[in-house]
Amino acid sequence: MAFMGTKSASSSSSSTMSGWTYDVFLSFGGSDTRKNFTDHLYVALNQKGIFTFRDDEKLEQGTFIAPELLRAIEESRFAVVIISQDYASSRWCLVELAKIVECMEKERLIVLPVFHYIDPSDVRNLRKTFGEAFAKHEERYQDNIEEVHRWKAALTKVASISGWDLQDKHEANVVEEIVRKISNKLISTCSIVHKDFVGINSRMEELVNLLGMGLNDVHFIGIWGMGGLGKTTLARVVYDRFRYYFDGSSFLANVREECGKHGLVHLQKQLLFDILIESNTDFSNVQWGCNVIEKRLCYKSVLIVLDDVDQLDQLEALAGERVWFGQGSRVIITTRDQHLLIKHDVARAKIYKAKKLNSDEALQLFSRKAFKKDHPLEGYEELSKKAVCYAQGLPLALNVLGPFLKHRSPDAWKSALDRLEETPPKKVLDTLRISFDGLEETEKKIFLDIACFFKGKNKDHVTNILQTPRYKPSIDIDVLMEKSLITIFGGRLWMHDLLQELGRQIVHSESPEQPGSRSRLWLKDDVLHVLKNNTGSKKIRGIMLHPPEAVKVQLHMEAFKKMKNLKFLIVENVHICEPLEFLPHSLTFLKWPNYPFHWPSEYFPEQLVAIEMPHSRIRLPKRIKQELRLENLIAVNLSGCEFITKLPKLWAPNLECLNLSSCRNLVEIDEYFGSHEKLKFWNLSYCGNLQILPSQLRLKSLRSFFLSGCSRLEKLPNFHPEMECLKDLFLAESGIREVPSSIEHLTKLEALRLYDCKNLWDLPDSIYKLQQLYDLRTPTAKLRPTWNSFDGSSGYGFVNMTQLDLSNHEGMIELDLLMKPDYFPALERIDLSGTNIVTIPESISKFPRLEQLLISSCKLLREIQGLPQSIRRVRAENCMLLDTQSPSGLLNQKVMSYKHLKLHGML
Repeated sequence: MAFMGTKSASSSSSSTMSGWTYDVFLSFGGSDTRKNFTDHLYVALNQKGIFTFRDDEKLEQGTFIAPELLRAIEESRFAVVIISQDYASSRWCLVELAKIVECMEKERLIVLPVFHYIDPSDVRNLRKTFGEAFAKHEERYQDNIEEVHRWKAALTKVASISGWDLQDKHEANVVEEIVRKISNKLISTCSIVHKDFVGINSRMEELVNLLGMGLNDVHFIGIWGMGGLGKTTLARVVYDRFRYYFDGSSFLANVREECGKHGLVHLQKQLLFDILIESNTDFSNVQWGCNVIEKRLCYKSVLIVLDDVDQLDQLEALAGERVWFGQGSRVIITTRDQHLLIKHDVARAKIYKAKKLNSDEALQLFSRKAFKKDHPLEGYEELSKKAVCYAQGLPLALNVLGPFLKHRSPDAWKSALDRLEETPPKKVLDTLRISFDGLEETEKKIFLDIACFFKGKNKDHVTNILQTPRYKPSIDIDVLMEKSLITIFGGRLWMHDLLQELGRQIVHSESPEQPGSRSRLWLKDDVLHVLKNNTGSKKIRGIMLHPPEAVKVQLHMEAFKKMKNLKFLIVENVHICEPLEFLPHSLTFLKWPNYPFHWPSEYFPEQLVAIEMPHSRIRLPKRIKQELRLENLIAVNLSGCEFITKLPKLWAPNLECLNLSSCRNLVEIDEYFGSHEKLKFWNLSYCGNLQILPSQLRLKSLRSFFLSGCSRLEKLPNFHPEMECLKDLFLAESGIREVPSSIEHLTKLEALRLYDCKNLWDLPDSIYKLQQLYDLRTPTAKLRPTWNSFDGSSGYGFVNMTQLDLSNHEGMIELDLLMKPDYFPALERIDLSGTNIVTIPESISKFPRLEQLLISSCKLLREIQGLPQSIRRVRAENCMLLDTQSPSGLLNQKVMSYKHLKLHGML
């Protein structure tokens, strides 16, 4: 075939299963863009494994368009149409475009236009080269004028679609945006093609009929049924299939749980963020949020899924009235309560009752889980039917029971199924209990910990909390995943509600009448009963007290004294009346933000892995006993603790994360922390009184270091050559007077933020050695020579920096930093707007790739000594001295020799 493309296994598979041969078809004018923008886009798509059709250069030389080209359009999921200046001059392009529009109107193709340095309105209105091209076509093809009119209609239709205008954007950014958008949509498309979604097609067709796609009125649709029937899965499949036909979409998962944790205002903001893609929407109460949702969404066609709703106020806050949303909008609500839908005026005809799997579907799903086949293995037929009977068509039960019995002998199956007979089959939790009973003791312990405390939490964080020097929980977590007892999504631990309920019932059954004799406590009443009455015991492994609303409680002063094996203590939204006199030394995880009293200075549990006590009145002693070894400590969050004045020497060799941000009375950091080998993240931002850091930093593992807002910090430590991992160094708004020349040792540094450092007047010229630096924000571009002067050898320059923002710093006068163009091989954009520079130096003309120069509001600017051949855009509004003294001077003279240069505010 005469086309070019690279086909990865994943993209090929996704395209074929979805009915498409290609992911993307590229339509473009060969001579205009083939060897620049189109080629860059083609390469980027292929690098992402996106199977892309691009016609061969030789193919274009023919008179007639090849049939395989039109077939490729029909077999593509997306068409990226790159409309350039001469696009309409090509009959080939117009025939392609007409076919693209034909497929788009059949909803077989998603069209993404790119306006290649042209005004989209010129295309829509057929002005300039587009009008001229069609005048020639009408003259040349007088005998086929209807075809010309078809081309014209196709072009104006595509030009009316929202796309990318390269006039105002950086090409590399546009390529990245296009690839990301296509990739996300392909991922969504792939997500609905899942081998274990037995029976999903028939159920989806029924729900789609209720959606009434194509009708302009607003529809509320309910999906109702018991837990574990697959309501969320069905809603997700339909959402993924249709979301791109709406102006915006949002899938709010676990509304019941999220509302309990974070409140309705949080969900309202999430809904708006998903649809509007903006995070600056702010309001403080539910009614205000309702008003904002109606105001912002009433003209948008939206698809919203509200998953697992259990209260009417949730619906009233998130989708109160149909008039909140624009024409054609659809709101899908999943719930276990049918009456809740009726109370919210969802028509009975619009409520889909989730169905259990029929016997054939259930056997097929169970067989896939137990045998990786669509049918049972020989010898297991009757046993499989018995297992399916007990599961009663509940997908969740089949998903758990199948893996549990997998690879076991028939005798083991009989034993397991006989145990099922001891309880009624309708009790789903008893079915799930079988998988739990098949776990090893350590696996059971981890499962119960997740069910009671850590569902929805970051997997890596929980793994750290659960581990000990002799025990690593990673393998047990993997086993729980393999047995379908937990899942990992977005890096977080999840389990179905029924599985969580199973775990909590198991814990409750340990001592139904005496909470203090159970291993885990999470219910508010149980926890308060134990802590007020001092009825705890050594059996308690973990406590979580996190009421939805703040409460004030009087705890027994020795409430924790009997809990000698307490590992996890999580207390939030609780104000105690008196300080605690005792906490167990067995604690591995302590989370108690806003603890209102000073902490006993001698209390440092040696088994502690993580401590999170932000905004507490905790104090640290000036000295910590040498014999105290916190070998397990990995993470510390004491941000906003105003009584911490010094960070003393602390023997914690495995510490990885240290957050002391906003400790506004912190003055000094002990020298010990300058050579910590495992510290990866260190946040000291907005410690307004911080003055003393270790004299040298030799932090081999440090990746991120934040000192922004440390206004009294005037001196930075020297950086040791072994600090090769640091990627982010944030010093904005700090009081530093000098960046040490040893910054050259930070060879992996990618981001250096120095803006609003009012005492900083220059940078060391050794900064040129930071070859990986691509994000530099500095108030000065003046350089000072260092003792280690440059010798002309290689190894200098910012090889990855494409943009340099020096704007809005009045102290920016000298541009020493820009005097070595060879050190900026990739730089394409410089922003000097709002600075007090007087002259743009002649060195600017030697920047090899510079395309944009922004100098607006440079009120002292008098002269531009040169511009590079690559320049395409200069923005110079409000440069009064440059305007008045050189109305037809150097800049205007240079314009004559730069064919593609666009000026804003000058001519």
